Amino acid sequence: MPDISALKDLTTQVRRDILRMVHKVNSGHPGGSLGCAEFFVCLYNEVLETKDGFNMDGRDEDLFFLSNGHISPVYYSVLARAGYFPVEELNTFRLLDSRLQGHPTTHEGLPGVRIASGSLGQGMSVALGAASTKKLNGDSKLIYSLHGDGELQEGQNWEAIMYASGNNVDNIISTIDVNGQQIDGSTDKVLPLGDLSAKFKAFGWDVIEVEKGNDIEAILEGLADAKSKTGKGKPVCVLLQTVMGNGVDFMMHTHAWHGKAPNDEQLAEGLSQNPETLGDY
Repeated sequence: MPDISALKDLTTQVRRDILRMVHKVNSGHPGGSLGCAEFFVCLYNEVLETKDGFNMDGRDEDLFFLSNGHISPVYYSVLARAGYFPVEELNTFRLLDSRLQGHPTTHEGLPGVRIASGSLGQGMSVALGAASTKKLNGDSKLIYSLHGDGELQEGQNWEAIMYASGNNVDNIISTIDVNGQQIDGSTDKVLPLGDLSAKFKAFGWDVIEVEKGNDIEAILEGLADAKSKTGKGKPVCVLLQTVMGNGVDFMMHTHAWHGKAPNDEQLAEGLSQNPETLGDY
């Protein structure tokens, strides 16, 4: 059984990492990162079935692809805390010649990162390519991907979503971070997304809705439900209802912290709401 208390402690530490990383360089995307902290902690500590030691081949193990690459702070923190690279390397976030750039890249060979991402709308296509490759290779492991809700305003997503069901790509679980916010405001004001559940179902996907997307037990239950639906002829979508900026009260429920770093006082306030659990880097 998962140790929920330990997962919560790790999530708190990840929030600290996110705040400290973006504050140090006065640059980055804390809002979406904080909102997805629980998801990443669950994914990398309880869900993904991976081998010891990272390699780009990815045979006979679950693979994860991050499409909304601007939330790299949470990605880097969870990868480091899972042992993919030293936690101390988080100190190099967004610095020149660092492996931890603002959007994940592959040319520096950072363990855990399989694609360069952040040019929004492309991750679904890449994930489907990997899923199709696994099916062709007789590999029974799964592909997981994460996408922003605002990112679904990119048309390429819907071509890929149509392709997935049309070709019975049933070894993929694509999670949508439904926080209702994007860089210029709420998704409803920028370009309403409508009923995402109905849309994915209309495109031939199975849909799991996780209304408490910042609750660890709800996330684990939702991803387990999603996994149980794989291999049955349909791709699977998880609609994860999260709160942007979750865990730092003045960053929550607003697009204002999509891409803005906290100042010294705001950092101190955010850290005070998330006491150290595992040790800062």
